[in-house]
Amino acid sequence: MTEQSGSESGPAHKTLEIGMALLIGIFGLVVIFGSLKAGINWGAEGPRAGFFPFYVGTAIVGASAINLWSARRDGDGRLFATWGQLRQVTSVVVPTAIYVGSMPFIGLYVASMVFIAWFMRWLGGYRWLTTIAVAIGMPVLTYLVFERWFLVPLPKGPFEEWLGL
Repeated sequence: MTEQSGSESGPAHKTLEIGMALLIGIFGLVVIFGSLKAGINWGAEGPRAGFFPFYVGTAIVGASAINLWSARRDGDGRLFATWGQLRQVTSVVVPTAIYVGSMPFIGLYVASMVFIAWFMRWLGGYRWLTTIAVAIGMPVLTYLVFERWFLVPLPKGPFEEWLGL
């Protein structure tokens, strides 16, 4: 499952190609089965809700089968990435997923403050004063531009509700 490239190791390119082809193929199957439940035939008013998604799901499954076949034959043992490189990617992906997942519960502005502060301080190494200024300033600027100027409401959490924003 892992390939050695000198002193560096990590997952093999072939392993990840096969894994992604299978994952995308499963997604296509989910689309197909959901479309079958919605109906893929023609109704009195035209195609039913699952008609178009069914064919998109079929194309996804077909494309993933081609990718799986191609990845299966690829046996040159190339390294996809080192474990250190994957840790760097994870240090960005995990906080971003937490940011997106927390937004419905704590609102856009508080989540953005924490997210910006995390990236600036721990990943960027900025001083605390700069970090705090930008982490507070950007959500305030976003609020003023979108909510006050363009009149576009953005997701708010309990803190913004408490402030009456």
